[in-house]
Amino acid sequence: MSEARTQQCTIAKEVTLTGVGLHTGDNVTMTFKPANENHGYKFQRVDLEGSPIIDADASLVTNTQRGTNLEKNGVTIQTTEHVLAACVGLEIDNILIELNASEPPIMDGSSKFFVEALEKAGIKEQEECRNEYVVKEVISYVDEDSGSEIILMPANEYQVTTMVDFGTKVLGTQNASIKHLSEFKEEISDSRTFSFLHEIEMLLEHGLIKGGDLNNAIVYVDKELSPETMEKLRVAFNKEHISVKPNGILDNLTLHHPNEAARHKLLDVIGDLALIGTRIKGKVIANKPGHYVNTQFAKKLQKIIKAERRNHVPDVDLHAPPVKDVNQIMEMLPHRPPFLLVDKILELTDTYVIGMKNVTMNEPFFVGHFPGAPVMPGVLQIEAMAQTGGILVLSTVPDPENYLTYLLKIDKVRYKQQVVPGDTLIFKLDLMSPIRRGICQMQARAYANGKLVSEAEIMAQIVKVKNN
Repeated sequence: MSEARTQQCTIAKEVTLTGVGLHTGDNVTMTFKPANENHGYKFQRVDLEGSPIIDADASLVTNTQRGTNLEKNGVTIQTTEHVLAACVGLEIDNILIELNASEPPIMDGSSKFFVEALEKAGIKEQEECRNEYVVKEVISYVDEDSGSEIILMPANEYQVTTMVDFGTKVLGTQNASIKHLSEFKEEISDSRTFSFLHEIEMLLEHGLIKGGDLNNAIVYVDKELSPETMEKLRVAFNKEHISVKPNGILDNLTLHHPNEAARHKLLDVIGDLALIGTRIKGKVIANKPGHYVNTQFAKKLQKIIKAERRNHVPDVDLHAPPVKDVNQIMEMLPHRPPFLLVDKILELTDTYVIGMKNVTMNEPFFVGHFPGAPVMPGVLQIEAMAQTGGILVLSTVPDPENYLTYLLKIDKVRYKQQVVPGDTLIFKLDLMSPIRRGICQMQARAYANGKLVSEAEIMAQIVKVKNN
């Protein structure tokens, strides 16, 4: 097993596949294209005006009856799971999937041909580190109607187990597992989609399987084949003869694995959970999975991750030597006690800054706010964050001592917890967009006692001081 990558990855060059959509029967050209860091997975419909882009996002799932379908502003992408599973299985983080139709080509009903194409394009490591969600407690979702359940628990890496039971003798109960994503290509990617005969009959009657043939879907015969059904299948699949093999599979298709159905369900789980939008470090156990329960779980997990990241206290060592101590801060900022409200800068990069302030009873504002019940004013929390952000924006110029920072706008201010004497405030400010003409827009958050205490969006500008 190769060592897991920690850097984001894309593909080295474009690669194109052609085929037909399973449900539409349309000829499709699909091109995988390299993408920048933090781009994620996106689809682009080049056959439509403006070539709209649809994110691979669980919140855009609209239909899961015959695959996982996305829709944004009336633009749809159908049957996304096999393509996305290939991207996840090869540990690709950023890619643009260009289509000239609403549905990727079905190929052989698995991810095999997508994996081959992506490997042909080559995997290219990027500079940014991977953004990974580390599972720390059990998260579950249950669909009461179907009895389907998905559980996510802590593990050292992304692992998936699927358990399927369709209540039919022809298929029975099957399980499949992978302990490492590196197993996906050999163990999972060639597992083809499948259906039962009674489902095929219904789809044919409604004209919903136009691109299907017996080479891209395993058909399990769960009922007796009548002469009328045989004739329909011969016409639909353009075959002279239709037969049932001893293992209960229609026609002459040979299984790649005895538990190919369970392996394909695992493939679907990986593809559907790609819609969460971040890599998972944890073990998924899916009992009777399907696109509906998979995507409902993806939506739930997406919300949990968003809330945790929003409220996550930066993991910093308060005892480590600071990037800037209070004297170095005063060399950059014009503020002085009692209005200097940041004591240390703990981390400083091109895109974010982390600072801290020890709140003591000696703060002059506690005299009047409030006698007998000292609470740090919310406006001063915002000011402290703004001063920390000032270090971020001033660090972009070679002579910060010749500049002043002015607030332009404060938006979406929220106060969550009181700040009192004895608290240690941690400030984190992230750039919301690149700094242009000295104007900086930042997402600011303050934490104390392991909790988010206040947040705001802050816009500031640095202005050079005119020398007299």
